[in-house]
Amino acid sequence: MATESDVRFGDRVLRVRDAGDPTGSPIMYFHGTPGSRLDLAFRDDLVTAEGVRLVSFDRPGYGGSTPAPFSLSSVGEDARALAEEVGLKRFATFGFSGGGPFALATAAGTDRVTRVGIASGAGPFQHVHGALDSLDENDRAAVALLATDRKAAAADRFRSGFEALADIARTGAGEGLLPYFDPMLSTSDRALLNDEVIGAGIVATIREGLRSSADGGGWDNVSWVGEWDIDLAEITCPVFLFYGEEDRFSPPSHAQWLRQNLGRSNLIFRSGEGHFGHIAHLAEVLAALTEDTGQL
Repeated sequence: MATESDVRFGDRVLRVRDAGDPTGSPIMYFHGTPGSRLDLAFRDDLVTAEGVRLVSFDRPGYGGSTPAPFSLSSVGEDARALAEEVGLKRFATFGFSGGGPFALATAAGTDRVTRVGIASGAGPFQHVHGALDSLDENDRAAVALLATDRKAAAADRFRSGFEALADIARTGAGEGLLPYFDPMLSTSDRALLNDEVIGAGIVATIREGLRSSADGGGWDNVSWVGEWDIDLAEITCPVFLFYGEEDRFSPPSHAQWLRQNLGRSNLIFRSGEGHFGHIAHLAEVLAALTEDTGQL
């Protein structure tokens, strides 16, 4: 049975969810952009069956966590401190979409992280070919602010790009959330999200993430659309990259850049799949992060 708690760090708290097998192999999960600690809540039974303890938390400004500026490195510090609080000595990290860079950040410069899993994760927009060109007008204006080191102003500009989605999330039962994303969904994504359980799970995590503000989304984008403040060379554990050929949120160029710039990476690339393919293959993902799969 999942439990939730608020873990205090100074004058702020992180809302934490601890699910799965409490004695199982530990994985710390990093939610998407936007999302929340509830990203995989609809798969608690599978997580338990796979013998995994899954610890997830809302980044600052999402869900139940206190709003605050953050970066890749600061969230990595939070995650390692949280691991101490909940009794994880060594653990894997797993990030989906915008959570991917934070899963990497947590592994940088430490031997406590055994493996990293990234599902459809964002690469560094400043370096992935064509990534900056894919941004809309609002986000390009935010990038221009980042170029002058005005991070708070850039976060506000990025945040404004989430407001329409946040408005939908806060009204009614959130029926308009999935249609909002429809233009970006692949055929396989639509099939997955049309499943009643999966669709409801995606709606629930986005609604929770945006229920109080869109601040988290703004600082997410500052963290990984701007220059990354971590050194990938400091990640010495194996990294598993799970991507779909038809992903329109994090296209294959992101996967290829990460594969080429991470020392011990293994790219699992599936044709015919999109951004949410990891949901259909979650048991395989969890096994890769917890089984004795040998050296890459």
